[in-house]
Amino acid sequence: MTAPRLKDPRARSGRLRPGAEQWSWRFMRITGPLLLVLILTHLFINLLTGDGVSQIDFAFVAGKWASPLWQVWDLVMLVLAMLHGGNGMRLLVNDYATGRRMRTTLHSLLGFSVIGIIVLGALVIFTFDPCPAGADASLLPSFCEGVA
Repeated sequence: MTAPRLKDPRARSGRLRPGAEQWSWRFMRITGPLLLVLILTHLFINLLTGDGVSQIDFAFVAGKWASPLWQVWDLVMLVLAMLHGGNGMRLLVNDYATGRRMRTTLHSLLGFSVIGIIVLGALVIFTFDPCPAGADASLLPSFCEGVA
């Protein structure tokens, strides 16, 4: 008696790179707990210290981003969150997009979105100026008085 013949599995989606899916799996398992620590610390500092949520305003963000530590902290949190989420979305596209053209289009849009949000977020974090020169003084926060 012979075993029944099984259908061949469907073709692999995406590019064939040896070990790529293993690295993707490892990345998700490493960044998940790391993001948990980054986000919980972020929430603790912002919501549970000082005056709680009522302290969060323009001056609070400006004060935090005056420190390179918080700039890097927020950038690492942004980059890891976008790459982690983008990788998860890539896996969903691989699972549910049936046509090669559709999969390629969705992967391209996803890649452009992830890169675009990381670039824009980094620009906001590192070019943030709470007291821009030449701005109308009535529109600036009170801590900008006397800043030239």
